[in-house]
Amino acid sequence: MPDNNFTIRPYQTQDQGAVIELWRECSLVVPQNDPERDIERKINVNREMFLVGLLDEVIVATVMAGYEGHRGWINYLAVSPSVQRGSLGRQMMDKAEALLRDASCPKINLQVRASNSDVIEFYQSIGFSVDNVISMGKRLIEDDSDQMDRQSE
Repeated sequence: MPDNNFTIRPYQTQDQGAVIELWRECSLVVPQNDPERDIERKINVNREMFLVGLLDEVIVATVMAGYEGHRGWINYLAVSPSVQRGSLGRQMMDKAEALLRDASCPKINLQVRASNSDVIEFYQSIGFSVDNVISMGKRLIEDDSDQMDRQSE
């Protein structure tokens, strides 16, 4: 059931600190990804598909959706642990899916670490299934933590 105090809106520049803190709280920040750079990159491509969810005006959820003309992607779906399992993740995904559908996106892909059974179960509960594929990646730009530390000084 939707919470009347929960609203979803596009990301705004002043949200950055709260968004990164939420990602840390949800263990989404990993050494190979610089969250500030990820945000900067996202606001340059499909900015309107970077959403934040607010509960009583506090950011408690995020999702980044994207579409390049062939497949849609979901990244950084996060819901604060204090309000997980209360439909907010589903609401964020419903909004992201609506944006992708409006862009004529035929299919959404996402990646989940194989060890993250709770998240896999969540996505399956909202209609996702495991594709029989191997996810591969190639880093074109390294976001090393030493460079991050120098920039924040």
